[in-house]
Amino acid sequence: MRTFNLADLFETVADACPDRPALIAEGGPTARLTYAELDARANRAAHHLAVQGIAPGDHVGILSHNRAEWLETMIACFKLRAAPVNINYRYISDELTHLLTDAQCVALVAEKDLLPNVNRENLPHLRHILTIDDDYEDALAASSPIRDFAPRSSDDPYLLYTGGTTGLPKGVLWRCEDIFVAAMGGGNFGGPPIEDPESLVTCADRPPMKAQVHAPLMHGGGQWITWITLTTGGTVVLWTGRHFNAKAALHLAEQEQTQILMLVGNGMARPVADELATGTHSNLALFAFGSGGAPLSSDVKQSLLKAIPNAYVSDNLGGSETGAMGSAESDGRFRLGPEFAILSPDHTPVEPGQEGIIARTGHIPYAYWNDPEKSAATFVESPDGTRWALQGDHARLEEDGTITLLGRGSLVINTGGEKVFAEEVETVLRQHPSVADAIVIGTPDDRLGNRVTAVVTPEADEAALTAHCREHLAAYKIPRTFHFAPELKRTPVGKPDYTWARSLTSP
Repeated sequence: MRTFNLADLFETVADACPDRPALIAEGGPTARLTYAELDARANRAAHHLAVQGIAPGDHVGILSHNRAEWLETMIACFKLRAAPVNINYRYISDELTHLLTDAQCVALVAEKDLLPNVNRENLPHLRHILTIDDDYEDALAASSPIRDFAPRSSDDPYLLYTGGTTGLPKGVLWRCEDIFVAAMGGGNFGGPPIEDPESLVTCADRPPMKAQVHAPLMHGGGQWITWITLTTGGTVVLWTGRHFNAKAALHLAEQEQTQILMLVGNGMARPVADELATGTHSNLALFAFGSGGAPLSSDVKQSLLKAIPNAYVSDNLGGSETGAMGSAESDGRFRLGPEFAILSPDHTPVEPGQEGIIARTGHIPYAYWNDPEKSAATFVESPDGTRWALQGDHARLEEDGTITLLGRGSLVINTGGEKVFAEEVETVLRQHPSVADAIVIGTPDDRLGNRVTAVVTPEADEAALTAHCREHLAAYKIPRTFHFAPELKRTPVGKPDYTWARSLTSP
């Protein structure tokens, strides 16, 4: 009997459509894999790890850019009832030591050029390292492709490390069934989740959808769209470039006849819109754009729609602690499902017109791994006994039931006793026609404590930007200082790099 363990779900689809293309990942020895081939390679990887002593509940780190081996290792871990651990490939030695120690990783699958930052002497839990560029293929060749693993459980772990915008990385611990329903479409994206894992076999009756994934697999957004695609019998076209390039991404979409382009906010979507506007990509099969991890501005959405008329643009809201939360409506507001609420400080739902923190009930994580204090603050109970996961995003509940997203609590600027949410101001700035992108931070001010400061690209007229903000924001939210940069730095998943912005504005 198959369970909601992610390996069981993948195997159900693989058995239903073994010859269907599952993964296209250019640049490696296994650039194209059918479901049967991907399953066999994951079986080999799992058998290799099992020989190294990897057992149910163990944690296996993956330190790599996007490539087929990333996904193979992930599936292999679930086959063993172990948990793959996503590791940011930009981390330096101290950060890697902290994460690998905190996660208690007993094995690490890594690219060779990233290993110099792994200080094995300080990692007593780490027993085995498999180098993707060196001995990975030999290890798989020496291992069995047969699927002969012990029964699994819907309760098996899914562990997602999130660095957020501040603080040390935290591991969010989910049950496989809960993350499948909360973030991976539940086998029926946009509708009620499936009740029986075996019902996934119906994917064989539908033509496969091709989703081109540009977000790194080391982050939740990249993993979730990948699993949405795999558990519905689609084909994952995985971007394997070290840096995003809109022209190359669209060339890949033409070559593979990709239907869905998954991006990360304006950082990826604006270059794609600009490239589409050149009119040089006439052989596209695209009918949908998706974005997660960072918001899309209205002008970028309109540019995408102008380039691909009648396309669907899904601007998604989500988080490591709550999964997929909803998509923006035309006015930029979000409509959340019945499992969500905006909670007041006493963990009761707010009334329309009030502000609070977005929370989810039902399919939510167990806890933060190895952090009971933060777990108690994030996974809470309301007075009626309902268990909630707090996302950390502040929002206002509108009279029509939609929400207006205000921003992450860690990005609140306290200026003169008033609280300003950075993302709210950024959204307004990006709506100005002369602004390509914006990051808003608080900088020290002798009188206010902090002043609202904007870093904007390209250079624009400050008076015009101030006047624009005055039309949409209370006076205390309007940036008092502007800095201009040729290009704004973003994190690997396209989120604003607030650390960089603060360094740029430091005296």
